[in-house]
Amino acid sequence: MKAFKLATAILALSTGLAFAENPMVGGAAMFEDKNIVENAVNSADHTTLVAAVQAAGLVETLSGAGPFTVFAPTNEAFAKLPAGTVENLLKPENKDQLVKILTCHVVAANAMSTDIVGMIEADGGMHKIGTVGGCEFTASMKDGMVQITDGMGNVATVTIADVKQSNGVIHVIDTVLLPAM
Repeated sequence: MKAFKLATAILALSTGLAFAENPMVGGAAMFEDKNIVENAVNSADHTTLVAAVQAAGLVETLSGAGPFTVFAPTNEAFAKLPAGTVENLLKPENKDQLVKILTCHVVAANAMSTDIVGMIEADGGMHKIGTVGGCEFTASMKDGMVQITDGMGNVATVTIADVKQSNGVIHVIDTVLLPAM
């Protein structure tokens, strides 16, 4: 039964990917030969994330060799934050805080959904994830979907998995991950 659930979870996360096609994200094709930033700028669902990456000065880093796994919050995810939060974070005087939050969405590895699901299963249902920003989050499964619990107890669900990039992979998430305060 456990093996069946794992196989079902992997299948649910990789639907359509068995045919070697990258999923569309934000109405745009994502190309495996482009890097994380080159693809993200084309996604209509990630304009807030792109603006934040630019304001934080992380464009060059995320365009680098990697490998990186980026848990990429959508515009709707940013909109769930309290009113004024994004505008406040984008101010130059809050750059350090913005960098911390954004780098907590990045893992220094190329972790496809099958890898993440395997680690969750191997760890008995919950796997600790260390991020580039020094955050420790917990990955788990619910209803066949990978979820990430942040340092504040917020839960993000991976809504689009395995968006391959030349320097890693993006997993689209529905909630902004925050470090423990």
